Amino acid sequence: MNIIKYPSRSDWDAIVARPHLDVSQLNATVASVLADVKARGDEAVKEYEQKFDHAELNSLAVSEAEMEEAEQLVSEDLEQAIRLAHYNIRKFHEAQRFTGTKVETGPGITCWQKSVAIERVGLYVPGGTAPLFSTVLMLATPAKIAGCQEIVLCTPPNREGKVNPAILVAAKTAGVNKIFKVGGVQAIGAMAYGTRTVPKVYKIFGPGNQYVMAAKQQVSLHDVAIDMPAGPSEVCVIADQTANPEFVAADLLSQAEHGIDSQVLLITTSEEMLTKVQAEVDWQLELLPRKEIAAKTLENSQLVLVRDAQEAIALSNYYAPEHLIIQTADYEQLAEQVVNAGSVFLGKFACESAGDYASGTNHTLPTHGYATAYSGVNLDSYCRKITFQHLTEQGVRHIGRAVELMAEAEQLDAHKNAMTVRLKMVNH
Repeated sequence: MNIIKYPSRSDWDAIVARPHLDVSQLNATVASVLADVKARGDEAVKEYEQKFDHAELNSLAVSEAEMEEAEQLVSEDLEQAIRLAHYNIRKFHEAQRFTGTKVETGPGITCWQKSVAIERVGLYVPGGTAPLFSTVLMLATPAKIAGCQEIVLCTPPNREGKVNPAILVAAKTAGVNKIFKVGGVQAIGAMAYGTRTVPKVYKIFGPGNQYVMAAKQQVSLHDVAIDMPAGPSEVCVIADQTANPEFVAADLLSQAEHGIDSQVLLITTSEEMLTKVQAEVDWQLELLPRKEIAAKTLENSQLVLVRDAQEAIALSNYYAPEHLIIQTADYEQLAEQVVNAGSVFLGKFACESAGDYASGTNHTLPTHGYATAYSGVNLDSYCRKITFQHLTEQGVRHIGRAVELMAEAEQLDAHKNAMTVRLKMVNH
């Protein structure tokens, strides 16, 4: 990891820079695959599954027999863990239900909002180097609570044409029954355009590699909404002299093992802590099965020594991390100052893994600095707010002349007339 001590404000841009990759060729490849899926549907999807996932598929849909088989393959302990996580995720997201309030903005004028579920949503669940069955729970649980009528899940199969059994068990636990063996760009295309087998959806959710992210952004221009723009995963840890260096190193490495384009950042007010964490990272790294991936990630990562807690939180807000862990004595005070972050973990015992799996918060979060403007996935992500208004004759009298004047000033005479004819009636 790169060590930076007492950087000046002018150095911050370099500190918060994410790993840069040339995506021009990638975007061209993605556009070509999407166009083919749009034109040829299922046949194109099957060809790309053979090409990219090395799976020869007769059917794209997961069968009931495969769902039953998956339950036999997942241990009772893991199934119980999935149920516990689902319970907590459901409990947290149920508390986000919207209650609209009717507001009388003036005499005879009533306005209100209603929350309406998106009817068809598509969930993408990666299944490559790490099959993310936890993502099924994070995406499907709020979709069910919101009341989405159709929930479509796409996830890549293995070479035998089978979906990871834990993904299927998680899907059943969360109440998803339309599951398709489709990964990568072809999955995004299938959900965006619809094929003979895969239904077209109105909004696509879920993480993925750079090809999946590029595909989501391309289809969002004209065809379907997406949850958020996103890039590789990241974590920022703020630690002072009271932090546990073993915990901090474990938190950094838990993020580093995601992929070689991930990034981790430690901001500390203690030089002694920096040194201890560096030693712990080196020690723990050697024990990881995904050591090579984590080691590559650490090349893009920084250990930063700052002067005080205020500089630490200011740098973190400038970075706008996907995950922020605050392991300091005054974490409650620092938490009040967080303005840019996807999800925040407070104190020594709140590791990112808790939120990734089972505490109840959602782990589908804005990355690459998008936390400055985007929220993580939540219940509202699956809903639309529709506004309503009702005017009585009294309401027309109250705002009618103002509407006429404003429409006239904007030179929209038909707008003015729509109110004028009503004013004439109520004043007759």
